[in-house]
Amino acid sequence: MNLHLAQLRAFVAVADEGGFSAAAGALGVSQSAVSHAVSALERTLGLPVLSRDRRPRPTAFGEGILVHARAALSATSAIATLATERTGGASGIVRLAAPPSVCQGLLPGLLEHWSTELPRVRVQLFEGDDDEVADWLGNGTADAAVLVDPGRDTGVLVGEDVFHAVLREDHPLAGEPAISVADLADDPLLLSAGGCESHVRRLYREARTPLRATHHVRELGTLLAMVAHGVGVSVVPGLVSALLGTGLVLVPLRERVTRRLVLTGPHHQPWQPATTALVAAAPPRR
Repeated sequence: MNLHLAQLRAFVAVADEGGFSAAAGALGVSQSAVSHAVSALERTLGLPVLSRDRRPRPTAFGEGILVHARAALSATSAIATLATERTGGASGIVRLAAPPSVCQGLLPGLLEHWSTELPRVRVQLFEGDDDEVADWLGNGTADAAVLVDPGRDTGVLVGEDVFHAVLREDHPLAGEPAISVADLADDPLLLSAGGCESHVRRLYREARTPLRATHHVRELGTLLAMVAHGVGVSVVPGLVSALLGTGLVLVPLRERVTRRLVLTGPHHQPWQPATTALVAAAPPRR
């Protein structure tokens, strides 16, 4: 049985991108080439690896081999990168996962820095909530990730983010230098149902104020839109300032809770050389 890396690469790309066209764009080849490569893989294995529904997904067998396909591609990339390092600098693709606020508020500066320091390393960004990011790093979908308050100290601290109240600019408290979460008691509270919920609950415990959420909102964009339309107020990380539209302001909180943002590679397998180079080149936190 002869398996080819191009076949595995096409299969993984369709699984990650959710379609043949998107996979073709990510790989820089034609959609026909992706389709032919996947079909050739299935002929070699004698079993289908993808369903051919409107949104192709791995079959049960495909899910079973996906982790091995990723490992094969990762090992090949590591070998190629090691060879390149011998002849002048790290190179390759690093799939980097991070939460939305980090993608908007922190990564643009990091990407600009890396493009100068590591011109032969290309970063492919995956945006997801805190739990998704950790899962992607663990299952090999991502080679590196910015994790929020990780339990381990591997990696490098790239930022510390303090929580603020987010209000409409015409809110009576919008002009205050600082407020307490207790001051928000008269407004409906929009609580993020993502990774920030534990930090918000900690803020309310420190203020000895009951947390009574009117709405639980998963998507950050939805939460900000609801605040902008006067549905309520919320508490968010400071990096959210990069996503604020007109009419919204962040107000500092007297209760101080900070989340640590750590750039790291996978915990349970060796890092690709390009991942190691990316983490090592990250500038110190501001």
